[in-house]
Amino acid sequence: MPINHDQNSTKMDKMNSNHLIEKTPTPNIKNIILVASGKGGVGKSTVAAGLALSLSLEGYSVGLFDADIYGPSIPTLFNLVNDYPVMADNGGKPRIEPFEKFGIKVMSIGFLVNNNQPLLWRGPMASTSLKQLMNDTDWGELDYLIIDTPPGTGDIHLTLLQQYEVDGAIVVTTPQNLALTDVQKVVGMFFNENVGVPILGIVENMAWFTPSKHPDEKYCLFGKGGGEFLANEFDIPLLAQIPLTERLCNSCDEGKLNELLADSAVKKGFDLLLEGILKSKHD
Repeated sequence: MPINHDQNSTKMDKMNSNHLIEKTPTPNIKNIILVASGKGGVGKSTVAAGLALSLSLEGYSVGLFDADIYGPSIPTLFNLVNDYPVMADNGGKPRIEPFEKFGIKVMSIGFLVNNNQPLLWRGPMASTSLKQLMNDTDWGELDYLIIDTPPGTGDIHLTLLQQYEVDGAIVVTTPQNLALTDVQKVVGMFFNENVGVPILGIVENMAWFTPSKHPDEKYCLFGKGGGEFLANEFDIPLLAQIPLTERLCNSCDEGKLNELLADSAVKKGFDLLLEGILKSKHD
């Protein structure tokens, strides 16, 4: 069966039709930032969580929404696996109370399903569930809502872009060519004239390996220069290069996000990312 290359364009055209798409207002959320990648396994969730933590430490009110329906990582990063949120009555309407940890309000589909069972949902059901979870969560007043999206350019991304006023996106890659090929498709999605969401910058994750006991050493396990290539190719800022360290891996696996920035090399990368995000609001 031949592939219809006009299908994506048709979907995007519908996104721009006022009679078909009505964005959901989020008056209590000042800024919505998507964290995206074209490929799984690049550490996108770690970057999203680290950015949320960095903003929180600067005194901003921050939420983190895990929109990766099929592979939610945020419960693990926050050591909230098998924890279930409570419902609250807000003016007669049931609302979901997000968890609050490390100064961040956190919500994920992973809090509502069995951690050991796969979600066998088609696109429409996944999109409907995502919207309901986003809209029914009692976020309160937020300066920033960081949304951790799934890999690729599918239904979840289209739903978020259709339904909400997204202020910008961060694209995460690793240095190797295999990741770059997929990431370019994500860049193309945001560049589409019917999307209109600016890419705030590129983050090159796992840029090199640095032993925690030897912070001056760098080993480029996954190649090098990928983030810089993307930045030059699409005229997008390379906001940060974040190294891979044992301490970073341990803090993620053990749900000790508060220790993520204890490594000086990792903290430097997230400091640069934070600086780039804050600067984008003043440009």
